[in-house]
Amino acid sequence: MSFQAPARRPGAGRPALADAARVPYWLDRPERPDPLPPLTGDTEADLLVVGGGYSGLWTALLAKRDDPDRDVLLVEAGTCGWAASGRNGGFCAASLTHGLANGVDRFPDEIDELERLGRANLDAIAATVAEFGIDCDFARTGELSVAVEPYQLDGIAADAAQARRYGHDVRLLDADEVRAEVDSPTYLGGMWDRDRVAMLDPARLAWGLRRAALGLGVRIHEHTRVTGLHRDFAALRAGTVGGPDRGPGSVRARQAVLATSAFPPLLRRLRAWIVPVYDYALMTEPLTDPQRASIGWANRQGIADTGNQFHYYRITGDGRILFGGYDAVYHYGNRVAPSLEQRDATFTALADHFRTTFPQLDGLRFSHRWGGVIDTCTRFCPFFGTAYDGRLSYAAGYTGLGVGATRFGARVMLDLLAGRDTPLTRLDLVRRKPPPFPPEPVRAAGIHLTRWSLARADAHGGRRNRWLRTLDRLGLGFDS
Repeated sequence: MSFQAPARRPGAGRPALADAARVPYWLDRPERPDPLPPLTGDTEADLLVVGGGYSGLWTALLAKRDDPDRDVLLVEAGTCGWAASGRNGGFCAASLTHGLANGVDRFPDEIDELERLGRANLDAIAATVAEFGIDCDFARTGELSVAVEPYQLDGIAADAAQARRYGHDVRLLDADEVRAEVDSPTYLGGMWDRDRVAMLDPARLAWGLRRAALGLGVRIHEHTRVTGLHRDFAALRAGTVGGPDRGPGSVRARQAVLATSAFPPLLRRLRAWIVPVYDYALMTEPLTDPQRASIGWANRQGIADTGNQFHYYRITGDGRILFGGYDAVYHYGNRVAPSLEQRDATFTALADHFRTTFPQLDGLRFSHRWGGVIDTCTRFCPFFGTAYDGRLSYAAGYTGLGVGATRFGARVMLDLLAGRDTPLTRLDLVRRKPPPFPPEPVRAAGIHLTRWSLARADAHGGRRNRWLRTLDRLGLGFDS
C-alpha cells in the first residue's frame, strides 16, 4: 500500500468533506474564553511579551513565578492560542530536538543532557497542568510510529535500538502486535514510545495557561498588534495598535520577549532563519461504539507513519479522530495570509488517505478542516538569541514540536534576558544558530525541489535522490 496511490480512486473521500466547517475544531467550541480588551494609549512594564501562543504564555507565567513583583504585560494580535497553539494535533513530546535521531546528528556532545532536560520539561508541564487545574485532557499515552511500506521496517528497528541506548521505554511491534493496538490494514510493524509523548487538547492548554497567568497577575491585552520596536534610552518602546477602531499606543518596557512563531518577525534579522510552512488537518465526527470497536485504539496513543511526507493522527477524548500532515506547503516570499489556511487539494488527499488507513470507517464524515502555519528552520528545532544589547530575547523554529518545547524555550529566553551563565545558556542548542535559508527566488526553488524529491523517495522505496543526499551531507533539508 502506498499513500501516493490510495487503494481507492483519488478523490473518493471528497464527499466526507462536504459539511466540514472551515475552522479549527479545537477553537470552535463554546468554552472558548471571551477576548480580553485591547491595549489603548501608552503604558509601561518591566517585561513585555509579544505573542500569546504557548511560547509567550509560558514566558509570562514563568517570569511571574520567578518574581511576583515583576510587572509582566503580554500583548497578542489575535486571541491567545488562536494560531499554531490552537491548531496543532496535541502531541506534547519530551524531545527538544525534533526527535532523538535529529538531536544525535546535530548535538552529539550534549544529546544526553538535552534528553534529560526534555524529560524534565515534560514532567514540569504535567505538574503545571495539575497545579492550575488545566482541563486539557493531558494523558501520557505515548506515540506509535508505524511502518506502512516494507522499507520503513528497518528504519523503525534502528530507531528503537537507538531509543533504548538513551533509556527510552520503547516496544518494537510486529504487524499483528501493532494492529492489536490500532487496527489498520496498512500497518506492517511499529514502535511504541511509551513514556515521552503526552496527548492533550491544545486549545484548552493555551486557555488554561492564559487563565493561570492572569491569576498570577500578568496583564494580557488581546487584539493588540505590535507595529515596531525601538530603543528608548535604557528601555525598549513598542508601538501598538489595539483593535480595528483604536488609535496607536505604545509600551515602554525594560525588557521584551519576542514569541511570534512563523509570523513576520519584528526583528528583520530573523527572516533569514525562519520559513513559514502551512500544515493541514481534518477532524472526524464522533465515532459510534461499533466504529470505535472496529479500530481498537484503547490506549489512545498518538500515531505517525514514517514516510518523508508523514501523517500524524490521534483520537480525542470525545471519540473523534484528528488526521493531519502529509503536505507541508511554502508560499513564495514567506507569505502568510488567512486565505492560505484552506487548501482543497490537500484536504481531499487527506480524506483519501484516511479511507485507505481505516477502510472499516467508510462513511464516517469530517466535521472540521483547517490549516495553520508552522515556523521551521534548517535544523528543525528551536534557535535562540538576543537583540538590543540583551534587552530583548527570542525563540523560533520549533518546526511543529512546540507544544512541549516552548516551555523549555521560555525558560531559555528568561535566562538570556537575565544575562546569567546557566546550564541552559551554555548549551550549543542555545548558543548556535542554524544555517540560514537563501534569499528568494532560490529559497522557494530549493524548498519546492526538496518537497518533490521527498515525494519521489516515498514512492520509490525510500531511495533518496542526489539532491536529498547533498542536503544530508550539508546538514540541511526540509521536512514535513
